[in-house]
Amino acid sequence: MVTKQEVLEEFDVQELAENNNIDLPEEKLESGSKGELIKLAGQLRDRRNELNQMASERASKRDDLNAMTREKVDEAQKHREQRDEMNAAVQEHKQKRNELNAQANELFDEVDEMKSDLELDDGKDIDELKEEIEQLEFRQQTEVLSTEDERELIEKIENKRDELRQKKDKVEESGDLEELIEEAEEVRSEASQHHQKVTELADDAQEHHNQMIEAYREADDIRDKADEMHELFVEAQEAADRHHEDFVRVQKRLRELDKKEERQRKDSRAEEREAAKEEAEEIYQKFKEGETLETEDLMKLQKAGLL
Repeated sequence: MVTKQEVLEEFDVQELAENNNIDLPEEKLESGSKGELIKLAGQLRDRRNELNQMASERASKRDDLNAMTREKVDEAQKHREQRDEMNAAVQEHKQKRNELNAQANELFDEVDEMKSDLELDDGKDIDELKEEIEQLEFRQQTEVLSTEDERELIEKIENKRDELRQKKDKVEESGDLEELIEEAEEVRSEASQHHQKVTELADDAQEHHNQMIEAYREADDIRDKADEMHELFVEAQEAADRHHEDFVRVQKRLRELDKKEERQRKDSRAEEREAAKEEAEEIYQKFKEGETLETEDLMKLQKAGLL
């Protein structure tokens, strides 16, 4: 079983350093200053982008491994199909071989019956008689024999020749025997050819079977690596998602602070306007009572719309 560390090393994948992750304490989120939160948002954004890039690279490697797995499975399937085709051919050739062997056996049985009818099975066959005659003649030519021994040898040679002539005569009288033997041998030879084909195809089928098993084994190994790479992808993506969620929370908090500041500014401006209005009314009252106003007082009245 492949390990996380083996996958990291084999595919040169950067390990996710936990100490580079950015934490978002609730206390800082709620009570941190705007400047602190802006800085924290930038850190969360940058780390999120790094983790998203890491997740993307891991996903790409995972997809490549999954593609390689599919290729190996396809390769194994092709070997399976070729194996099955060859096994089917093996069965066809076996059937043909068995049929031909059965046919040859029937023909050889007919040969044996014909030989028995012609009494050709008694004694030596033609080839054996020829060989014995040759050996006796060679002995006659090469050995120094007494008159009596030579006469016995010549008589023995003649007897063998008579037996050979009788055999040949019977074969000639048998008519179709030689043709039947030839036919039987041809059928047996054809059966042998089918048997040879059975052996060759069976070997090839076994080779494709072995290659199929190996391809499936490799597919399993690659799939294990793809699964581990997917876990690495999930690890990076979940970390990226967490940083994104924290970034969004900080952004939301900053918007709340902005709204709060805006309300405070509006309240402050309203208070300033109210104070200016009250001051202008007091100056206007002095003006109506005949007091002399300074330029600054006149400007305040003008600003308040009382002049």
